[in-house]
Amino acid sequence: MPIRALVLLLFSLSAWSARAPAITIYTEEWPPITFQHNGIADGMAVEVVREIQARIHDNSPIDVVPWARGYKELLTSPGVMLFTVGRSEAREKQMTLLGPIAVSQTVLLARKGEAAKLLALGAGIYQRPVGAYRGSIFADAASAAGFVEVDLAPTPQVTAQKMLMGRYDMWVEGGFVVSSVLKDIHQPVDSVEVVRVLESLELYLAFSRGTPAEEVKRWQDGFAAIKKDGTYKRTYNKWLPRDAAPMEVKLIGLPPGPVR
Repeated sequence: MPIRALVLLLFSLSAWSARAPAITIYTEEWPPITFQHNGIADGMAVEVVREIQARIHDNSPIDVVPWARGYKELLTSPGVMLFTVGRSEAREKQMTLLGPIAVSQTVLLARKGEAAKLLALGAGIYQRPVGAYRGSIFADAASAAGFVEVDLAPTPQVTAQKMLMGRYDMWVEGGFVVSSVLKDIHQPVDSVEVVRVLESLELYLAFSRGTPAEEVKRWQDGFAAIKKDGTYKRTYNKWLPRDAAPMEVKLIGLPPGPVR
């Protein structure tokens, strides 16, 4: 091969490598935080992630996948980022968490008109069946609260449908997605009511074990930049106008992989 052609080939390969996605990014169907619209990822957290990508010149696509698949990839493959992930002590030992990207209230819901009856049970409420979606922090919250029978469904929509059909008495979910979930299953927002708030939950960008430290640092710097210049707050308030945007930047959990 002529020298000039070889140089051009090496230059092309170098340019392709520079443009190649540095990380695999997954999110889930959890509107209005993350969802798919006309085949494209959308939502509050998606907009925030894209703002970070613009700052750090990252072109990794955002794939909307079932939660169970994204979470499995996060736990088993290096170079994976999943969002949004609720912070817990167990997860801090399994992944690197950057955030908070949002703060959600974990709410215990019942069918309209039934909250008072359930609260009147006192400690007996924990013997009543509840539902949450499989692998979620909300299922963990139900168990941690003391509920002995937690039914696991593949999506929040299936969980809500089963509760409204009487398969179980209560549903555990993130407060700011409840109305969107009910809309998805063609049910009015007032078909459910809050029994109680179980916890306030910080949500994060989660990086898998073995993700290079310099990659996580790029994301941390980009996140700090959009929080500092007001971009993050404007995006958060656009989607969640009644909620206060968390302005701190924390990197917690498993230390990222060594710098190459």
